[in-house]
Amino acid sequence: MTEHPLATLFLSYICTMTTVYDHDNVVPDKDSALSKKEQVAGMFDHIAHRYDFLNRFLSAGIDVRWRKKAIKQLKSLQPHDMLDVATGTADMAILSYKILSPNKITGIDISDGMLEFGRKKIQQKNLQSHIELINGDSEAIPFADNSFDAVMVAFGVRNFQNLERGMQEIRRVLRPGGRLVVLEFSKPSNRLVKFFYNIYMKRITPMMGRLFSKNKQAYQYLDESIRKFPEGKQFLQVLERSEYSDAYHKPMTFGICSIYCATK
Repeated sequence: MTEHPLATLFLSYICTMTTVYDHDNVVPDKDSALSKKEQVAGMFDHIAHRYDFLNRFLSAGIDVRWRKKAIKQLKSLQPHDMLDVATGTADMAILSYKILSPNKITGIDISDGMLEFGRKKIQQKNLQSHIELINGDSEAIPFADNSFDAVMVAFGVRNFQNLERGMQEIRRVLRPGGRLVVLEFSKPSNRLVKFFYNIYMKRITPMMGRLFSKNKQAYQYLDESIRKFPEGKQFLQVLERSEYSDAYHKPMTFGICSIYCATK
């Protein structure tokens, strides 16, 4: 029996549908007519000059340890070609080169302001022949299928406009057997830790953001995007829906941050 063309089209449409999560609708400015993607790019352009300092200051330097642990999830893979999605100022790309020594790391980000600071850091470390940064969208990655051995996303998946579409697009550019590692904030489960964590995120972080970057809104967005992000088992389900295999996660520092890994 011949399948009807409309039925084929409908099935194709169903296969490309993605789930919309609460986090997808969290934006820096609820009154803005701009899309989440446009708002996030503008927000990071605005705070780029203070981004590295605030990362170290607000995390007391722990974020560097988190990054190193995430990168080491790829050590057994010995990747040659790596992609760093939402690379920002290239912290993950630079650390990855130091730890893994791949042939090439490409970083993509939608914020030109962040990329500008990242390129300066790469030039200072004389890594231009190993690390390249370009403007690129996580939901429309400008590379062919099966281009990379490994893909990293550090503190960036919360900013995706469509989380599931971003995960699917990353899978597309991974080679078979390639690995994805995601480093992202999560919420502590211990009640005492959670109490102090909430005070820190709701009061101290926005205040410090306003003081040093002149942008309190960006750090209020940070808190809300963390609260609504589908973390832990929920994010593993996102990866499974996006057809990854062998997905696992590792909570760190009382669950304030988590590493997620999965394979194509």
